[in-house]
Amino acid sequence: MDTDSLFRLLRAFEQEGLEYALIGAAALNLHGIIRATEDMDILIKATEKNVARLKQALHAVYDDPDIEQITAEDLLGEYPAVRYYPPGNDLFLDILTRLGEAATYEDLEIEERDIEGTRVQLASPGSLYRLKKDTLRPIDRMDAEALRERFDLDSEQDDE
Repeated sequence: MDTDSLFRLLRAFEQEGLEYALIGAAALNLHGIIRATEDMDILIKATEKNVARLKQALHAVYDDPDIEQITAEDLLGEYPAVRYYPPGNDLFLDILTRLGEAATYEDLEIEERDIEGTRVQLASPGSLYRLKKDTLRPIDRMDAEALRERFDLDSEQDDE
């Protein structure tokens, strides 16, 4: 993941007032659990205004007419996920408004961090643990175990 692109994008999210949370490996890395990734997973609040903020932030960073193909209709519909590949960049974005029946933006505990002068919103360790612990992907279950160990999460997290 290109760190410069990541921080330009996160600054644009902040400037546009996007309501989002990093989830996935990027969030794990910011919590100190290092895992390689080629994407950034973001869960955004599911409103038309927020999708418009997302698009404004993307336009602020990338000169790409394909951003207009990201629609509120898609993100607020039956399949609430879009994969966006910025031009000339190795970073791609998985943008979601919900994770199946498991979670929406409102279901997450979100932490704000100041990273290199940018306010970054990321899912808390407990929220990440709950998102990952019961998935079918082995990497998610390994992430959940790393979160449990690093943050001393106990069985109470299983019931929340």
